[in-house]
Amino acid sequence: MLDFEASTKDRPVPARDKVTGELMWAVPVMDGDPSLKAAAKSLNVKIVGPVEPVVPAAPPEMAGLPFVPVEFEGLAVTPYVNPQNRLAYSFKARGMRAVSAPGAKAARHGRGAAGDAG
Repeated sequence: MLDFEASTKDRPVPARDKVTGELMWAVPVMDGDPSLKAAAKSLNVKIVGPVEPVVPAAPPEMAGLPFVPVEFEGLAVTPYVNPQNRLAYSFKARGMRAVSAPGAKAARHGRGAAGDAG
């Protein structure tokens, strides 16, 4: 992700978080809901950190999906009014990790997939 105000054609400058000074990375995200309009299906989540985040591999149980499901750590959503005078949102996170396979969380806590005591 570039700092568009500080960058020039010959000298790109990476964007940095205004609070921490850490590098910022843009991760494109897509919503798989087929009922959404194309414009509402994708957005960028800015991740603050010293190294570029890598999209994790999908768990074997989720093989065949058209995208890799992920969870964002410390996700913050900030509303703002864009230049077209419309409400928009900025998404910023501290990290990204693989989604746990369905039922894995319940199994780790000694419960079945439906949440029954086991």
